[in-house]
Amino acid sequence: MATSSAASAPKGGWDVQSAAAELLRCEDERIDRPPFTDDWPGLDLDTGYEIQDLNLRKRLERGERLIGVKLGLTSRAKQQRMGVDFPFVAWLTDAMVLPVGDPVPQTRLIHPRVEPEIVFVMGDRLEGPGVTCSTAMRAVESVWGGAEVIDSRYRDFRFTAGDVAADNASSAAFVTGPVGVPPAQLDLSLEAVLVEVDGVVVDSATGAAVQGHPGEALALAANDLARRGHAIEPGWIVLTGGMTDAVFALPGASIAMHFTHLGSVFLNGGKV
Repeated sequence: MATSSAASAPKGGWDVQSAAAELLRCEDERIDRPPFTDDWPGLDLDTGYEIQDLNLRKRLERGERLIGVKLGLTSRAKQQRMGVDFPFVAWLTDAMVLPVGDPVPQTRLIHPRVEPEIVFVMGDRLEGPGVTCSTAMRAVESVWGGAEVIDSRYRDFRFTAGDVAADNASSAAFVTGPVGVPPAQLDLSLEAVLVEVDGVVVDSATGAAVQGHPGEALALAANDLARRGHAIEPGWIVLTGGMTDAVFALPGASIAMHFTHLGSVFLNGGKV
């Protein structure tokens, strides 16, 4: 992967190796930090992906298993604020699976938030470039409702594009719901979700919030991964991006995501 000349001469003593190690340390020790770009303004998106890929290798070396990918910032408004024109793509490992019924693992997270997701399980390999929404959807085996628990290693969720790519797009945990449906049986742009916290509906959206259709996000992921030398493999799980803004997973809170056709996903905020 190409690295910009600015990123190759970091300020503040950071480089790909040291930033990768620092992010894993923050995750393991449950501490946050300022974004690297405060000291390293040359940390661009491609360099952030180098850091992300290095930490994936470290996760695999310590026994985790790669099971899929996730997308972040699939909202066009959020992309404009971040100065990018496509979602971030990051890795999912089996260590990020939250078993159904388990509480949000507060004791290993810093400041978790939860957002509803439309989740794909892939039936066929999907490799860019040139993947379209229709091509992408033909590779999907089943569609599920889900909830992602995000947890930035940056203080106050303050970061740039390079920072958040390096941080694996704020990955933490995810859970899927009880209902899997073949994609042909759904109009995913109209699939709706209600977000409920302690019995009160606080947000709602449809699949159209995810790039107009979650299949568009999947296609963008395949095309961006091709640029990085990767493809989306059969059996992988793909989190297509938050349908609404994330809500804080406060200890003791009861959080539910109610989908039109994909059932409901329930999370307990857990204990500190």
